[in-house]
Amino acid sequence: MYAITGITGKVGGTMARTLLASGQPVRAIVRDAKKGDAWAALGCEIALAEMEDSEALTKAFAGATAVFILPPSEFDPEPGYPEAQLVIDSVVAALKTARPERVLCLSTIGGDAIHDNLLSQRTMMEKAVTALGIPVTILRPGWFIENALWDVPSARDSGVIYSFLQPADKLFPMVATRDVGRIAAELIQEDWSGTRVVELEGPRRVSPNDLASAFATALGKPVRVETVPRDTREALFRSQGMKNPTPRIRMLDGFNEGWIEFQEMGSKATKGRIDVDAVIATLVAGASA
Repeated sequence: MYAITGITGKVGGTMARTLLASGQPVRAIVRDAKKGDAWAALGCEIALAEMEDSEALTKAFAGATAVFILPPSEFDPEPGYPEAQLVIDSVVAALKTARPERVLCLSTIGGDAIHDNLLSQRTMMEKAVTALGIPVTILRPGWFIENALWDVPSARDSGVIYSFLQPADKLFPMVATRDVGRIAAELIQEDWSGTRVVELEGPRRVSPNDLASAFATALGKPVRVETVPRDTREALFRSQGMKNPTPRIRMLDGFNEGWIEFQEMGSKATKGRIDVDAVIATLVAGASA
């Protein structure tokens, strides 16, 4: 039995469907019983649990061959990341009691970054689960190409995408969420001991200019990049409602300055199959539907 958190999201959902298609038993861990109905119809066992509820998580993990941990994202955390720590404490307590045979934890590129930033929440989770003595795989994917969903309106309406990643011709490690889910389904079925780290990016690296080109192809009109100056970001993020924008700003610094990067520039990273053009085409089509 494979117990999957975050199953209602893109990564967890792809992972679950991949496992089900190969005849594997899946336990869908959901917060809302109504969201579990569709997964029950597909043959999943359903478990109700909030990530902050260690008692419910323990029951959800009990008897599982392997557990997939997908921590919730917190984009505007309080200083010190107390929200992430609450989830980490709950997950660790549940894993200690349930003792599944293996754990697959979705982390991120930058899980080993040398400077504090928004992704440090994943670093905290990595350290906590690897200290349990259970075989753990840490999956570190690159920047999700689907983050470009936020660019669809401006690309469509104004022919511009505004990029925090820069310069516009710099290549960044990006990956499609469908590739992440598919690889996660493969990894969780493997047998391993100790801790292993798997880095994952797409078939080629992607620049902001490449994103604009993909939008141009999908929309059938010119699309260009405008980079957002660093000195405007704090005021911009605060105007959008953020209370603590520094971790997000530092994450962007990490990508742009190169200290958020895969080992050996990704030369040994697992490569996905889905190209940026296909992802952007899907985002544009979805927004038009």
